[in-house]
Amino acid sequence: MKIAVLIKQVPDSDDVRMDPETGTMVREGMGAIVNPLDLNALQAALDLRTLAGEAGEVTAIAMGPRNADEALRECLSMGADSGFLLTDRAFAGSDTWATAKVLAAALESSGPYDLVLAGEKATDGETGQVGPETAVILGIPFSTYVSGLSLVEGGIEVLRTVEEGTQRQKLPFPCLLTVLHALNEPGMPTLAGKKRARRAEIRSAGIDGIRLSPEETGLMGSATRVVKISYPTISRKTEMFDEKRTEEGIERLVAVLRDLAVL
Repeated sequence: MKIAVLIKQVPDSDDVRMDPETGTMVREGMGAIVNPLDLNALQAALDLRTLAGEAGEVTAIAMGPRNADEALRECLSMGADSGFLLTDRAFAGSDTWATAKVLAAALESSGPYDLVLAGEKATDGETGQVGPETAVILGIPFSTYVSGLSLVEGGIEVLRTVEEGTQRQKLPFPCLLTVLHALNEPGMPTLAGKKRARRAEIRSAGIDGIRLSPEETGLMGSATRVVKISYPTISRKTEMFDEKRTEEGIERLVAVLRDLAVL
């Protein structure tokens, strides 16, 4: 059973900066971590590999700059068998669709895979679109908001946590799933895993290696554009009452709460 896990390296900060000219995120000078939900996807892959026995194999795939191999090495230290980095200046500025094209091409060139797993969304973009778009490009079935899964004959059965409750679905292989944090608790890297990850060779490929044209990736291949960036202004009107006006302050607070229909 061959499983691919789509990994994204995201900023280790809530202070995200945007380039006003291109509308893309400025990543230089920011710490980076593996997108937390992708770690849940990785743990699910490792658990399924255990069930599959010797036939199981887990490949972590990431798209990003050269230093994104650090995210892949973290995945290797947690138990992934191999890592595949997609890195090329031509990929810079890709929206979700262009990113999905790159990932789909990488999956086709390094596969075939029985199962593709990813986190439901990334903390830097919060779109939740890349996983489903990748599945559409590959022409395989997919499921989102997965909070439980189990192997069945010829495929996988999943539980989806949605607004109206829980849905149960059965998907044939090959398929793609995006998972929620509730699915599992990611394990920790082991010392032996860290040593192996440090020595491991991370396979990498650029645009030529996955047979895409520059028009299909990056800003040229992106169907969406950020045309304007604005930052919210937080303002508060504060009323202060000192200890000599405590009763007046309480009366004012009660009046405000009544106006807000809280009382």
